Amino acid sequence: LSSNMAKVKAKELRGKKKDELVKQLDELKNELATLRVAKVTGGAASKLSKIRVVRKSIARVLTVMHQTQKENLRKFYKTKRHKPKDLRPKKTRAMRRALNSYELSIKTAKQQRKERPYPV
Repeated sequence: LSSNMAKVKAKELRGKKKDELVKQLDELKNELATLRVAKVTGGAASKLSKIRVVRKSIARVLTVMHQTQKENLRKFYKTKRHKPKDLRPKKTRAMRRALNSYELSIKTAKQQRKERPYPV
């Protein structure tokens, strides 16, 4: 099991399907469990140092899974009228509440009447 588990590269993970990633995640988690058992039973130093590598590999797999999931959601909501809040641009609270360019350009009837004698 541990022979094929070197350091996983995020670049390689991106090409894989979701079920392959889930399978790899399970393998890594099982390996981590065995390494933790080895740690308790006083295993070799090489096994103890491997715990960190496996943990980081698990993190990489999860990161890639979440990124691809978010990417697919962005594609799905691209044409929709409303987006979930976590897919909207963050900006700042003030910027989100500010008027957009269309709302800024609107003029009331009174304002238009006042400006009519002085065209720019």
